[in-house]
Amino acid sequence: MPDMPTPEWDIPLNLQPDPDDYDFDLEAALRAVVGVRTHVPADAFTAGTLGTERTGNGVVIREDGLVLTIGYLITEAEQVWLITHDGRAVAGHALAFDQASGFGLVQALGRLGVPALELGDSDALAVGADAILAAGGGRHHAIETRVVGRQEFAGYWEYLLDNAIFTAPAHPFWSGSALIGKDGRLMGTGSLILQQGDGKKRTDMNMVVPVAHLRPVLDDLLTRG
Repeated sequence: MPDMPTPEWDIPLNLQPDPDDYDFDLEAALRAVVGVRTHVPADAFTAGTLGTERTGNGVVIREDGLVLTIGYLITEAEQVWLITHDGRAVAGHALAFDQASGFGLVQALGRLGVPALELGDSDALAVGADAILAAGGGRHHAIETRVVGRQEFAGYWEYLLDNAIFTAPAHPFWSGSALIGKDGRLMGTGSLILQQGDGKKRTDMNMVVPVAHLRPVLDDLLTRG
């Protein structure tokens, strides 16, 4: 796959994070977020519901190119590509999918040339905390957001997540996006967009899987997949 441009859309300027407002290197943190594009065979079990061409995001969490994403982007994928902020495409291998948390892991098969983002303390992220939800592509694809809820989330597909993070305003390209705390560390991975209320009072929010669910299972996922 040749070099690929990032999607042609931008978060409104007034919602983008300002580097002057943060005590960490914002641009470096955002470079750790990559695009994820996958191809799934047409006869795969999930092809009918999730499609055969899937697009989302991931975040580099180790210097060796280990990428954390949301699992539905990579489940049954036969091809995985990681797209850096400057449009370079690097092949990846779908390493693991954790059914309990929904996390997915991808190993880059080439050099990404971007920083890794350190895992943060998502348990300490309280309602009212400010954060950044970032898709691949840099600051123009990142939105300043706020934690509006911490509660259990039960999905219709028999999925139960304890102490999920809910943020608003919502990111329009949320799948696998990186929730970055005020300390510059990774707090979670974007999974869904949800709506609360109706009509003019409707509020869109994202559901984010906390990285606290990754820490206890990371070694097993790397070993067993």
